[in-house]
Amino acid sequence: MKQLLAVLIGIIILFGCTKEDEILYEGKLDFSTDTITFDTVFASIGSITKTLTIYNNNNSDIFSNISIKGISAANFRMNIDGVAGNNQNNVLIPKNDSVFLFIEVTIDPSSNTTPYILSDSLIFEIGNNIQSVKLVAWGQDAHFYTPNTYGEVINGTDTTKIYYHQINSNQVWSNDKPHVIYGYVIIEPNAQLTINEGADIYFHQNSGMIVGNPFSSISGGTLKVNGTLNNEVTFQGDRLDSWYENIPGQWDRIRFIPGSYDNEINYAIIKNGTTGIHADTVANSNPTVTINNTIIKNMSSIGILGQGAKIVASNTVISECGQYTVACYIGGDYTFNHCTFANYWNYSIRNTPSILLNNYYIDANDNVQIRDLNNAYFGNCIIYGSLTTEFSFDKNENGIFNYHFDHSLVKIDPNINTNNANYTSVIKNEDPIFQNHLNNNLSLDENSPAIESGNFQITQNNNLLLDITGENRNDPPEMGAYQYID
Repeated sequence: MKQLLAVLIGIIILFGCTKEDEILYEGKLDFSTDTITFDTVFASIGSITKTLTIYNNNNSDIFSNISIKGISAANFRMNIDGVAGNNQNNVLIPKNDSVFLFIEVTIDPSSNTTPYILSDSLIFEIGNNIQSVKLVAWGQDAHFYTPNTYGEVINGTDTTKIYYHQINSNQVWSNDKPHVIYGYVIIEPNAQLTINEGADIYFHQNSGMIVGNPFSSISGGTLKVNGTLNNEVTFQGDRLDSWYENIPGQWDRIRFIPGSYDNEINYAIIKNGTTGIHADTVANSNPTVTINNTIIKNMSSIGILGQGAKIVASNTVISECGQYTVACYIGGDYTFNHCTFANYWNYSIRNTPSILLNNYYIDANDNVQIRDLNNAYFGNCIIYGSLTTEFSFDKNENGIFNYHFDHSLVKIDPNINTNNANYTSVIKNEDPIFQNHLNNNLSLDENSPAIESGNFQITQNNNLLLDITGENRNDPPEMGAYQYID
C-alpha cells in the first residue's frame, strides 16, 4: 500500500512539474523596438547605454542564446538582468514575462578608421528560430540623415511601408562636417537640395539619394551639386577602412525620378556604388541632369544609366564599371563632349561593353515597346576598355536610332563600317595609351593618338576651353577629358 501511494505521488509530481515548467524550443520573442539607435554625436570618447525589453508572450518558458554579431561588435557591450557578456547561452525568459537587456557602446571619434555608422545586430536563437534587433551607432561627428517618414507600396491587399529621410524644403549642405545617409534621402517635389563645394557625402550599405518622390503623383525635386576644381563634392560609401577605398557596390545610386529636371552636378567624385547616376524618363525639353567636370568610378553595375532621359555631360570621366560605363536605354537624348570612358574592370568577368545604345523595351506582356533614341552624340570623346569591342547597338528598326561619334577614339567591332554619317573623323581601335590605367590614371601618354586629334569647334561651341583639371586646351585639342601636359 505504501509503495502504491509513493508511485501515485511520483506520477502526480512528474506531471505537475512537466506542465508547470513547459519549455518552448522553437518559440518567438517580442521586443520593445526593432532597432536600437545611439544617436548621440560624440565630442570625445564616449559611452551611452540603451535598454531593450525582451517579451515572452507565450504560455511557456523560453531559453534563448543571445549574442552580438557584426564587424563592429567589439564596440558594444551587453548586460542581461545583471549578467555581463556579449555571448550568453540559455538565457531564461519566463512565460508571459520579460527581461531587460542593457546595451552600451564606446566609440573613439578621433579615429580616422572608425566607420561613420556602426551597424550590427543582437541575435536571439531559440532552437532553429533566429530573430534579430539592429544596432546602429554613430562612429564619428557628422550630419546624419535617417528615415523620418515613409511611403506606401500597395500590391493587391498587401501594403508595404518604405521608410526614408524626407527633404521637403530647400536645404543647403555645407562642408562643415561630413553628411552621412542611412537608408534613402528623398528630395520632394518643390524642394531643392544644394550641396556646396568640398562637401563629403557618405552612404551606408544599400543607401542612396532619390530626386523626386516615387510615392507621389506630383513631379519635381531638384539637386544642385556645386563642387569646384580641387574642392570637389564626393559621394562614396561610409566605410573608412583602407581596404574599402576602391571596393565597388558599397551603396546604391543617385536617382532622378521622372519629372525631375534641370539638375546639375559640377565637379563631383562619385565612387564605389552600384550605379553612379540613374536618370529616368522626363517629358521636358530641358536636361534631366547636366554633368560637368565629374569622375564616376568603381561602380559594380553602371556609371550613368539613362532611361529615356535627357543627359548632357562634359569633361567627365567614367571608369571601372561591372557592366556599362554609359547605358542609353529605352531611348532618350544624350550628349557627351570631351568625356573619357575607360573600362578595365577586373573585379569579376565583364560581358557587357562600355556603351549601350537602345531604342525599345519588352513590356510585361512580352510586347515590344518602341522608345526613340533621338540623339546619342559623342564629341571629342575616348571610348576604350579591355573587351574586343566596347559598343552594343541594340536597335529596333521600327524606331528612331540616331547616334554620332564626332572626332572620337572608339573601340568597336572592326567589321562595322565607320565610313558613314554616324562617324566623323574617328580613330578606330587604336589604344589611347593612358598614363596608367591600372591605377586609374587616365591622362594621356605622350604617344597617345588622341593628342591633337579633336575638333576645336566642339571645344569652343561648348565652352570647354579648360579640361577637367583646369588646363587650357590646344587648337586642335586632345580627345577625352584630359589635355596632355608636356
